[in-house]
Amino acid sequence: MVQLSKREFRAAALAEALPLGLFKALCDPSRLAVLAELAACEPPRTVGRIAECCPTDVSVVSRHLAMLRAAGIVEAHRSGKEVHYELSTAALAETLRSIADAIETCCPDGKPRGCCGTDA
Repeated sequence: MVQLSKREFRAAALAEALPLGLFKALCDPSRLAVLAELAACEPPRTVGRIAECCPTDVSVVSRHLAMLRAAGIVEAHRSGKEVHYELSTAALAETLRSIADAIETCCPDGKPRGCCGTDA
């Protein structure tokens, strides 16, 4: 069994809390526009309704929704032939809280500790 130093342990905890899929999903301006549209509407919406507000093709919006769904940002519910999408606010908030907690653990007073190589 390998023992990690405090620095290595903090760095590993921070890296584990940073979900790559979430950041990949949020890094595209078009996906952010789709996300903003979902956040602004009350009832879940179909791909076609979401695409009405975005300057892209329905198939592109569908791919963006698939990536947001895979990242846990969006939920999809089938109703007959239609799929309705909505923002997964609880899951997104929980993920963002986990990231904030990991950063605070690594850098409790706002200054890098251990995880950034400033102390052991």
